[in-house]
Amino acid sequence: MIDQIKGLHHVTSMASNARENNAFFTDALGLRRVKKTVNFDAPDVYHLYYGDELGMPGSVMTYFPFPNIAKGRPGTGEVGTTVFSVPKGTLPFWRERLVAHKVDGLKEDEAFGAKRLHFAGPDGDGFALVEVEDDARAVWTGNGVGADEAIRGFHSVSLRLRDEGATRELLGFMGYQPVDTHDGVTRLAVPGGNEAGVIDLETLPNIAHGRQGAGSVHHVAFAVENREAQLAVRKALMDTGYQVTPVIDRDYFWAIYFRTPGGVLFEIATNEPGFARDEDPAHLGEALKLPQQHKHLRPILEQHLEKLEG
Repeated sequence: MIDQIKGLHHVTSMASNARENNAFFTDALGLRRVKKTVNFDAPDVYHLYYGDELGMPGSVMTYFPFPNIAKGRPGTGEVGTTVFSVPKGTLPFWRERLVAHKVDGLKEDEAFGAKRLHFAGPDGDGFALVEVEDDARAVWTGNGVGADEAIRGFHSVSLRLRDEGATRELLGFMGYQPVDTHDGVTRLAVPGGNEAGVIDLETLPNIAHGRQGAGSVHHVAFAVENREAQLAVRKALMDTGYQVTPVIDRDYFWAIYFRTPGGVLFEIATNEPGFARDEDPAHLGEALKLPQQHKHLRPILEQHLEKLEG
């Protein structure tokens, strides 16, 4: 069994409009944009990162906003809901704030003993806020949300699967242990990890496979402390029969990827070096940062990429 995984690192999705996406996460949700860069494989498309003050692992939602991308079709084989942690008793504040920002899909419920507020992102993305007691993670308060209400980071993601068996076995191998079941949902958590250590498995045998597009999660990334731990995880997965990519330098972390039995793309990402490697922490996400191989494109990209503010 793998014991190096600490919980979620980041979640990466696709969007149809960069400016609208930026406004939603910074204005409505009050998160900090911690990096403004471009897609390694398509440099004419932004890669935007939102999180807490420093973009700590377990807090970062990232997006590829592809102009004119078709809307995704929800289904199985993908992440269903990305859930953020907020302090106990703050859902009324968040409902009022999201209503004021004209956010769609508001619905309250309770699961596993905790109150949740579901809502939709600009492209129909599935999100929820869950009340968590004593989540002491540092927060970002620079976008008009106070420290008493601010999002702490991720709580969990749910995976929609036609059959949970093989994915549950994989997660068990990755260190996740069963916690509980509720309304047919299986909850797993990684002991001793970060505060974003929960995965929910939804079994939907009669639902078709999803079609990725705007509003879809592209992949979910799990955190390991460093490259040594990542290499150990890679070897363990490959020894078990998974096809895992070589280590890829993503500037702010090193990454490996593999496809799960249920169809979801998993990434294992390092906690090092972090988002302050090329920007002062006081100015994260302000300047356009380019990967080394795309730096020669700066004059073209600065003209082509849509302005996010103003």
